[in-house]
Amino acid sequence: MDQSTKSSTSPNESAAPSLMTKVRNLLVVSVAVALSVLVVMGVRTQTPAASLETLAAESTPLEVALTNEKPSLMEFYANWCTSCQAMAGDIANLRTTYGDDVNFVMLNVDNNKWLPEMLHYRVDGIPHFVYLNDQGEPVTAAIGEQPKAVIASNLDALVGGETLPYQQGIGQTSNLDAPSSRSAVITNANRSDDPRSHGAQASN
Repeated sequence: MDQSTKSSTSPNESAAPSLMTKVRNLLVVSVAVALSVLVVMGVRTQTPAASLETLAAESTPLEVALTNEKPSLMEFYANWCTSCQAMAGDIANLRTTYGDDVNFVMLNVDNNKWLPEMLHYRVDGIPHFVYLNDQGEPVTAAIGEQPKAVIASNLDALVGGETLPYQQGIGQTSNLDAPSSRSAVITNANRSDDPRSHGAQASN
């Protein structure tokens, strides 16, 4: 009788750990799948275009930047600009670091409102960055993708009222194809003797 009791309980005892192991493994797999889905959804919702829109929505208005006696980093951009998108994360990080001391101004080149500024700062490739001193006067400009460290060094100097270590910057750009409503004006501004007529250089 003792033997029959032992033999009848042994299968249950061996099955219990096996069942627990299966349940644990199933939970681990479920959690891993759920985390993967959340990560993918997070990456998809934080697209560069959304980041550019957020940067623009939170940027300092140009009229404020020109009068609040703080230096400024002004960026001419477009939501379709792949180079602008590539830099959106760095610009957001820089704004977090320097936002108390520097105005971050975003001007969308697809908005004809900014045509006078585009002509004034000779914008023919984007992103186009203009560093302004605390009086709103341009110090230097840079075109195309710029290393975050380069911009940070320039902002440090700008805040300190010192000479910017990187006076000109040239990087990967998105060509600015002007809509027909303003193409004639921009064509006249970009003379054939202008070395920047193809978006290849930066200006002081």
